[in-house]
Amino acid sequence: MFYSLIRQLLFRLSPEASHHAALRSLAIGETLGLLKLFYSTPSQPVQVMGIDFPNPVGLAAGLDKNGDYIDALAALGFGFIEIGTVTPRPQDGNPQPRLFRIPEAQAIINRMGFNNLGVDHLVEQVKKAKFDGVLGINIGKNATTPVENAAEDYVHCLEKVYEYASYVAVNISSPNTQGLRSLQTGSAFSDLLQQLKACQARLAAHHGHYVPLAVKIAPDLQDEDIEYIAEQLVEHRIDGVIATNTTIGRAGIESLSLANEAGGLSGKPLKALSNYTLARLCQALDGRIPVIGVGGIMDGVSAADKMAAGASLVQIYTGFIYNGPPLIQDAVQAIKATQ
Repeated sequence: MFYSLIRQLLFRLSPEASHHAALRSLAIGETLGLLKLFYSTPSQPVQVMGIDFPNPVGLAAGLDKNGDYIDALAALGFGFIEIGTVTPRPQDGNPQPRLFRIPEAQAIINRMGFNNLGVDHLVEQVKKAKFDGVLGINIGKNATTPVENAAEDYVHCLEKVYEYASYVAVNISSPNTQGLRSLQTGSAFSDLLQQLKACQARLAAHHGHYVPLAVKIAPDLQDEDIEYIAEQLVEHRIDGVIATNTTIGRAGIESLSLANEAGGLSGKPLKALSNYTLARLCQALDGRIPVIGVGGIMDGVSAADKMAAGASLVQIYTGFIYNGPPLIQDAVQAIKATQ
């Protein structure tokens, strides 16, 4: 009830304005010590990728692109936080408007385009944060970097964030950077994985500790693409995979006016497609690599469905926008009830 009232106020603002207003309000609440009066981290310990998570429900990348609000978001009870996507150089992203709410479908369309202040800014923010829990850092390529040179951007970001991350997520599945999704197929995919693993090995030796790599994939894949991705992930000893990003499809919102807006669709309409991709991926991997399930989690039941499909962890984003922090507790309890 409390969050529904706050949401009504926030939804009177434009989506991007309400995004920033909500994060700033959380930061103030955390600074004043108010968040800890209302929220705590539900306990449901799980170990994935060699990392101990206090519970399996995390925040997906995209909400805190620059790492400016780590402590505030962590205070809400997430088992882990993923920040980014961050690129080597700052970039503005796509022109506004680029974020669209569809409340009647509990959905969001975004074409943000990796707007961020660059990896150096993010690293400085991580250094300032007090949070000592599980922190994922999601990395991408700059829009101006040719796709054939994309590995250079990913390696650059990995080198910058390695010592500050619990794990590093490699975003090759956003639909809002031209050519990015082509990195999921063919030799471009295997070449990228090879370079990232070589960089990871160098950094592990240099820093004296191993930081896992997880690759984030799209839901808009054919079955043969999913099988190819699974085999390449295993062959290159990638530590985890995140399924899925947003979809370019419009199933579930075809009759709504905003369906014609370009960008990735998230929220309730993504659930069926994301779950299908997740299940096929888990089937192809056969337990060889852990999967983080994300896409369409709007309540505890849909979080538990991801785990039943084979996920080891889940992440929320759009469901968090619509349902607020109570979704974290609901998701943890629903997962606990099925295990």
